[in-house]
Amino acid sequence: MARMRKKADLPTKICVTCGKPFTWRKKWERVWDEVRYCSDRCRADAKRARPDAQS
Repeated sequence: MARMRKKADLPTKICVTCGKPFTWRKKWERVWDEVRYCSDRCRADAKRARPDAQS
């Protein structure tokens, strides 16, 4: 059985909305390269700031 990774060993990114670092999550495993926001709230805030944004 595979050993668990320490949280400090997981990859991190900086949220484009709030600027805070966030850590890889299992649910982002397949789309990690596309993840830009740390939470649904930051994603909604980004869309609210630019209502013409399509992605």
